[in-house]
Amino acid sequence: MEDTKELTEHTSRTERKRRDSFGMFDGYDSCSEDTSSSSSSDESEEEVAPLPSSLPIIKNNGQVYTYPDGKSGMATCEMCGMVGVRDAFYSKTKRFCSVSCSRSYSSNSKKASILARLQVAGKPPTKKAKVLQKQPLVAKLAAYAQYQATLQNQAKTKAAVPVEGFSWGNYINSNSFTAAPVTCFKHAPMGTCWGDISEGVRVEVPNTDCSLPTKVFWIAGIVKLAGYNALLRYEGFENDSSLDFWCNVCGSDIHPVGWCATSGKPLVPPRTIQHKYTNWKAFLVKRLTGAKTLPPDFSQKVSESMQYPFKTSMRVEVVDKTHLCRTRVAVVESVIGGRLRLVYEESEDKTDDFWCHMYSPLIHHIGWSRSIGHRFKRSDITKKQDAHFDAPAHLFMKVKEVDTAGEWFKEGMKLEAIDPLNLSAICVATIRKVLADGYLMIGIDGSEAADGSDWFCYHATSPSIFPVGFCEINMIELTPPRGYAKLPFKWFDYLRETDSIAAPVKLFNKVEVPNHGFHVGMKLEAVDLMEPRLVCVATVTRIIHRLLRIHFDGWEDEYDQWVDCESPDLYPVGWCQLTGYQLQPPAPQSSRDNQSSSSKQKKKSKSQQYKGHKKMSSLQLKEELLDGEEYSFLQGASDQESNGSASYYIKQEP
Repeated sequence: MEDTKELTEHTSRTERKRRDSFGMFDGYDSCSEDTSSSSSSDESEEEVAPLPSSLPIIKNNGQVYTYPDGKSGMATCEMCGMVGVRDAFYSKTKRFCSVSCSRSYSSNSKKASILARLQVAGKPPTKKAKVLQKQPLVAKLAAYAQYQATLQNQAKTKAAVPVEGFSWGNYINSNSFTAAPVTCFKHAPMGTCWGDISEGVRVEVPNTDCSLPTKVFWIAGIVKLAGYNALLRYEGFENDSSLDFWCNVCGSDIHPVGWCATSGKPLVPPRTIQHKYTNWKAFLVKRLTGAKTLPPDFSQKVSESMQYPFKTSMRVEVVDKTHLCRTRVAVVESVIGGRLRLVYEESEDKTDDFWCHMYSPLIHHIGWSRSIGHRFKRSDITKKQDAHFDAPAHLFMKVKEVDTAGEWFKEGMKLEAIDPLNLSAICVATIRKVLADGYLMIGIDGSEAADGSDWFCYHATSPSIFPVGFCEINMIELTPPRGYAKLPFKWFDYLRETDSIAAPVKLFNKVEVPNHGFHVGMKLEAVDLMEPRLVCVATVTRIIHRLLRIHFDGWEDEYDQWVDCESPDLYPVGWCQLTGYQLQPPAPQSSRDNQSSSSKQKKKSKSQQYKGHKKMSSLQLKEELLDGEEYSFLQGASDQESNGSASYYIKQEP
């Protein structure tokens, strides 16, 4: 009676809430005080754990059967897809696990009538109705095979878990870190449709503070966001953070408010605060009025944003990691979160691979190299395998069209470029060859191989190349050519000594810097581009317009990398957990002291092979900037060109 009276007083408000898109309070009878003692017969059997055994179970006519791994005599029900001991199945054919499944399968009309009878309007479907609604055998034929594969891969999965059990939640909480928001990563799942998910948003999540044998839920609010991860607090705990927990917002256990009502799931308050209120329904109505929750189609959007156009067995052209100046044919071996594991076509044992994102500028459609005049290593395989097929050209990222008819880049012009073999350095560089469609072959001065095998292909609009003077203007350390003795390095002297000219500033991409949302100190997950199979815990340590300096937590600064703010090799916190990719945790103190990590040692040796020269110190750089000498471009750029709208490249006077 008390509940009825209170609901009457809130009729208009409740009805208004019923009409909104969240269906916020429909079916909240499940959270009344007698919920904990009610029968759970409507719950699916996967939510009940009557046996301590880890083996899957089935129930037939009241009997429980378990089956050992790898044994014969198994059968799959053609109606509900349940797998069990063949001898326990119904009838001589052993096609069904029970009489009800056999009868239900025999007639679609009978099935429809049973469903109509069992699903009374306004009530959640019963267990039998759920079974009848399940897909036939075709959809679940591989159930047992998947279970076998899961057991076989369990050891591998456990081995892939990062050492010391790294947790983003603990890492962020203990250090008061801030993570880059999901909206900074347009290429990541939900990057363009994240919406206004923020602190204060309410969701329905499993209630872990409960002794019931069934899976129950409760309302929680987002206390803090860190990428995809949210720190949640159960409704009713007020300022008590004792049971706060981290959860991936895009995970399968987070739902918008109202999901339990429409799905027939029980809402049960946590045991710790069960005594605080006698009328939890009224409490929820009061607390949730005007609150925000996830969109009703949130899970659908997550699923859609994790569909990738690249498929296994597709053939692409990708940079040859042993000779950067050329490309090779590779085959997509796997796709994880949009990242492609490419196996070079000539690799018989499939160990010669290369990792990159599907939007990476390093991959192209078959025939790209020939179309622009890029060097290409022909495969020894004269005929491609029948299962392999060329990836459609429209799947690859398009570059901005450029007009090469007028003044354009020429061979021998000087510029500044990120060294692809040492991504922590921006170096003195030279255009070695001009290709078609705006592509350029770039060489790093002082460290080029005699055969040009380390030339690298950048597009004219690439954010990784800069006009002469960019580093000085933006207070970035410029790496001079190896062996160049006249330090501190000055472009004016170097151009005169080498009888060279600087590439005109107006030829460089001067697009407006996007409102990317990154700030110094933000945490994220980033690819170690010197070992591109690794995704690591990282921090933004510097921002120069659209250029970000990424530091790998626990490692020395010499391993930092310069990347563009829209690089597809940057991901929100929680991306690895969401996609199933392995995250590399921060290096432990022992590794930092001894530099004992094999992957980092490889990167260090590779970088030092091409560095070889002494870095110009920050003090030297500051002294150079204090000299007061004005730099004049040798290509005769006008005052407007060198000091006008292209402020991205021009020194800013105090």
